[in-house]
Amino acid sequence: MDGIRLNDTASLEAFGIDKQNIVEEITRAYAHQIYVDGFFNGDPHPGNFLVSKEAPHRPILLDFGLTKKLSSSMKHALAKMFLASAEGDHVALLSAFSEMGLRLRLDMPEQVMEITSVFFRSSTPATEAQQNLKSLAEQREKNMKAIQEKLQLNQKEVKRFNPVDAFPGDIVIFGRVLNLLRGLSSTMNVRIVYMDIMKPFAEAVLGNINKTPAANAQWIYNTPVHSDVEAKLRRLLVELGNNDKILGIQVCAYKDGEVIIDTAAGVLGRYDPRPVQPDTLFSVFSATKGITAGMLHWLVDNGKLKLDENVANIWPEFRGNGKEHIKVHHILNHTSGLHNALADLRGENAFLMTEWDACLKLIEASQPETEPGKQQLYHYLSFGWLCGGIVEHASGKKFQEILEEALIRPLKIEGELYVGIPPGVEARLANLTLDTDDLKKLSEMRNRAEMPSTFQLNNISEFAEYLPAFFNMLNVRRAIVPAANGHCSARALARYYAALADCGVVPPPHSSASNPPLGSHPHIPKFPSKKTDEKQKGTVDGGLKNERSDGRQNVYIRIEEDDDNDEEKCSKSSRDTSKGAGPVNKKGKIFSNPRVHEAFMGVGEYENMCLRDGVFGLGFRRLKSKDGVGSYSGFGHSGMGGSTGFCDVKNRFAMAVTLNKLSFGG
Repeated sequence: MDGIRLNDTASLEAFGIDKQNIVEEITRAYAHQIYVDGFFNGDPHPGNFLVSKEAPHRPILLDFGLTKKLSSSMKHALAKMFLASAEGDHVALLSAFSEMGLRLRLDMPEQVMEITSVFFRSSTPATEAQQNLKSLAEQREKNMKAIQEKLQLNQKEVKRFNPVDAFPGDIVIFGRVLNLLRGLSSTMNVRIVYMDIMKPFAEAVLGNINKTPAANAQWIYNTPVHSDVEAKLRRLLVELGNNDKILGIQVCAYKDGEVIIDTAAGVLGRYDPRPVQPDTLFSVFSATKGITAGMLHWLVDNGKLKLDENVANIWPEFRGNGKEHIKVHHILNHTSGLHNALADLRGENAFLMTEWDACLKLIEASQPETEPGKQQLYHYLSFGWLCGGIVEHASGKKFQEILEEALIRPLKIEGELYVGIPPGVEARLANLTLDTDDLKKLSEMRNRAEMPSTFQLNNISEFAEYLPAFFNMLNVRRAIVPAANGHCSARALARYYAALADCGVVPPPHSSASNPPLGSHPHIPKFPSKKTDEKQKGTVDGGLKNERSDGRQNVYIRIEEDDDNDEEKCSKSSRDTSKGAGPVNKKGKIFSNPRVHEAFMGVGEYENMCLRDGVFGLGFRRLKSKDGVGSYSGFGHSGMGGSTGFCDVKNRFAMAVTLNKLSFGG
């Protein structure tokens, strides 16, 4: 084939060939091969190319000997890694690594992002090679120093330490191609910005995947149908999915202590075509408040806290600025007057939200705007830090320690409910996106009576558009924000409310048809150690067992007396559990108060602790029957965008919905 070699500078100039354009065309061709075709040449060195002599001068690839074919999942993971690097998305980057089988031995997301950015860095002309090498050496030294400090290694150990535990072979060829392309541009003495050239191809492979049920037979995750109502639900979800109203969703429901719905459907994100599974973790926004409220009630149940106690008696630093008479029940009932505390964190100080101790300090310095107990205004952010401070001061333990002790371990939902995710769960996270057609409905929320003045935003659509991007960030997902940052599966949240519906009685083990089993993930994943020992054969992971430490199966007693009132049901629950499983303990029941439902809803003997006719009880939104007539029948909490958890205590029904396409129907 007649053409001009890339190192023939004189001929290239004689034919008036634009070297910059040629290298950009070669780069585009390789981006198409890798991300679109999934089949690429692995040897793009200068000797394998010619440039045609006829205009328009095009690059010609001579040798297609060394090639690599990528699986669909690897192609998607490589595209996701590239886009994550381009956009600084730490969550997507760590998820992409997990998907492609690249395992790290430590959690240092900032350094990982920097290294990946170097991987896709712009090429430099040969004249700048020395300075470029110096810069790379300095960056490597900086990263190794960070590793040394984190792992407390000496100089000899850090030199031998490999931060990568497992490295997929496909990445080796992929990295070779990028390095050879970079060498090619250096030979041609041109500068190539790989991020700009390759990004459209990576976006195309992920963005053009049809994610609707009509195009994906596996849109509903393959789990058995538990009931007729679940079959009807799945048909409805398919209809909503085909109308582009759902991206990814989980729905789980309990009736009389047993699972009747456990459905997962859709995909993890706009640029993540992996299926939503039963153990996928969703950001549930204010549905977190129901979990946080449960922790305070647990402390009350265990004698660590009183609902009518002044917060300042528990939390001395809280005293001052007119807060002396604020009681615990004022916080739970959204009547403390601190509804606007820390409200400015939505603006320029948004990342301060991720600093737990700093937020508690700001709460201590805050001043109520209304007299405690006189007006119910939704504490949409301050609720979390107010409750969190009370939890830590009343218990003497960290917030997340109480969360595990009170709820996670007794309910056996390890690995599927967090307030602040730990490192190592990124691959199971659903990515938030916005239902842009639904933005107009936000205006309906603006005038709700229970909303504080600071929620009356002048540009609500701008706030909504900013919300998914902010809460998708890794440092935000890892932050403890007990009002708005819970991450959970629907089956974990539904199990929590199923226990609350039965006065704290822990339901029997979750449906065996749901895989992986609920509670089978380690709650805090461990990174591989520097010296990885082989697991002994024949051992069973303790997290998969449903037996108690004494070898007996957990016992659950069903309550059949439908005619009893709520207090009698709770009392019978406690007595019957005692008969079936020996003395009542926290493994079988998370609450012992027979009037705990009254406490949750703020009725009966707790009525004076709540504002009359207010929408909130003590930490939960109160629910009435469909016609709105009569007494309260249940309670729960929803989050902005649609995720929700609730229970109907009269019918022993609990349900949770988690989703990643935020809808603002009000």
